[in-house]
Amino acid sequence: MADPIELLIQGRAHDLGGGFAVRRVLPSVKRRMVGPFVFLDHFGPMDVPPGGGMEVRPHPHIGLATVTYLFEGGIFHRDSLGFAQPIKPGDVNWMTAGRGIVHSERTEPEMRRTGFRLHGVQTWVALPKEHEETAPAFEHVEVARLPSWQERGATFRLIVGSYAGRTAPTTHFSPIFYVGTVLMAGAGIAVSPEYAERAVYVADGSVMTGDRALVVGDLAVLAPGTTADLVAGAGGAKLMLLGGAAMDGPRHIWWNFVSSTKDRIEKAKADWRDRRFAEVPGDPEFIPLPDR
Repeated sequence: MADPIELLIQGRAHDLGGGFAVRRVLPSVKRRMVGPFVFLDHFGPMDVPPGGGMEVRPHPHIGLATVTYLFEGGIFHRDSLGFAQPIKPGDVNWMTAGRGIVHSERTEPEMRRTGFRLHGVQTWVALPKEHEETAPAFEHVEVARLPSWQERGATFRLIVGSYAGRTAPTTHFSPIFYVGTVLMAGAGIAVSPEYAERAVYVADGSVMTGDRALVVGDLAVLAPGTTADLVAGAGGAKLMLLGGAAMDGPRHIWWNFVSSTKDRIEKAKADWRDRRFAEVPGDPEFIPLPDR
């Protein structure tokens, strides 16, 4: 049987500031995108002591949508549209940046006081060219509204898009699938070939595909048209299945900006430097434009 893995990418350590470290998986020098996914950060699992937590100050985005999904813990989102929304495990925060939005991500005071355990994934989804300048928006989808099902020791939750005959209510702008999967020890799943571009990310535990082992931090990009059979190791596994249609051309990424043109990114840089983005109500901090 042909190896279903076309490319293997290992996440690399990245500090968001204040000692808060993540595994940055996309973009990679090996691969810039999988379907519309242009960015993937994995944080945790980590035990955050009292007084600690996430302190991502207000920062801008254009040309993308952010998707935040938690296995454990909580994050408090605020944005320049006025939304103030906690996200809990299993829920989805989908923020459409479009022509421009600013948001912050912080730990709520009670969680900071007591300490907590945090584990989750944040991805960026590139918007098709026709939607890059769409109006910014924010959507919170509670776990109860997301399709969830079980098969032979595996639990699936459809976060965005369509997969296995099911469709999530979450907003999206191009063919996409994003599935959180929890496997018991020895459980097996098959990733179907229904999309042109697909990948499997291991967030916890390990899986085997044929005689190849995938462990935490591995993103396996799957060969088109193949069915990938995955079997969880002795400790079980948490996986993110993701992908979709190929994008309508390459994307440029600079800091928090994504665009099909470099000129649009230069404009966003100037707009942020000159304080032309809207502020976040209740969170007025400002991060200067990076030097590079």
